[in-house]
Amino acid sequence: MRRLTKKKALNLVKELDAFPKVPESYVESTASGGTVSLIAFTFMAALAFLEFFVYRDTWMKYEYEVDKDFTSKLRINVDITVAMKCQYIGADVLDLAETMVASDGLEYEPVNFELSPQQRLWQLTLLHIQERLRLEHSLQDVLFNKCVKISMLIVPSEDSPAPLNACRIHGHLYVNKVAGNFHITVGKSIPHPRGHAHLAALVSHDSFNFSHRINHLSFGEMIPGIISTLDGTEKVSPESNHMFQYFITIVPTKLNTYKIAADTHQYSVTERERVINHALGSHGVSGIFMKYDISSLMIRVTEQHMPLWQFLVRLCGIIGGIFSTTGMLHGVVGFLVDVICCRLQMGIYRNLKLTGKFKQTRPSPQCEELLAL
Repeated sequence: MRRLTKKKALNLVKELDAFPKVPESYVESTASGGTVSLIAFTFMAALAFLEFFVYRDTWMKYEYEVDKDFTSKLRINVDITVAMKCQYIGADVLDLAETMVASDGLEYEPVNFELSPQQRLWQLTLLHIQERLRLEHSLQDVLFNKCVKISMLIVPSEDSPAPLNACRIHGHLYVNKVAGNFHITVGKSIPHPRGHAHLAALVSHDSFNFSHRINHLSFGEMIPGIISTLDGTEKVSPESNHMFQYFITIVPTKLNTYKIAADTHQYSVTERERVINHALGSHGVSGIFMKYDISSLMIRVTEQHMPLWQFLVRLCGIIGGIFSTTGMLHGVVGFLVDVICCRLQMGIYRNLKLTGKFKQTRPSPQCEELLAL
């Protein structure tokens, strides 16, 4: 009874076989079939190789959400060279709540405003990258992905023996996450009950020169290789009393890649500049003013990778699709070749029969059946 049950179960399993085996005596190998198989296997290998590179590639996913962090401080990273001596200028921040932020984190370093040939080449390269970033926004994904390897934001050393006629203001400040105004103007800043003031009365108007070069300006955590919007910007003014204004919109950004995870900020900027001439009605204060505002939306940038299961499914699709397609094409081509050969054979037989030159055997029954279809 047990043997009978096992036999029935085995027969049932055999009936469920979706891959029945064909006896070798029924299988015929041809040169055309081998050629098609070789081409199919080569095509499978090439597509599988390219699919592996697609599997290894990554892409950036951008998600937008409301920024709920209002209590933390915003870090401002500054590196600006102004064509005035350090004792004549001062930099500080005044936010929307009229809160003055001390500039203790900034250093004033006397430098030469003119660049050496190597420094000028570095700046032109940076400006060229900025231009490409404005035209091709997808390059930002490359910077996010390769941020650890790129280090183009290193300021060249000042080795020139020329007189030090400029001041490099660099360092960082921590401010409240509200709109504010970072500015560089004449005179050192002093605290004031109703805001702040600058000691500009002791500086002669002939020494005013707010031509400047922004080596680096970013917000949030410093990430090597990330090129900010204003990096490399240079403004040269022929007038002494000149106001440069930058209206900046900051967007908080959480960056999470396979190499780095950081909280940084992207920003867009609108520029405006004008000459201060009170006689002509152009009022204001000479200097460099960066008025920033923080967006309420936050961008989450995540580097993503194709899952292994999806790669295997695509690989199976490539192999199975090519295998079945080439088999069908080979069958159709073989059928057409057989039809053409049989038609030629039948035509030759009919012509010889009509002329009666010599006796010709009839075409094979397979050809007659094929042509009857």
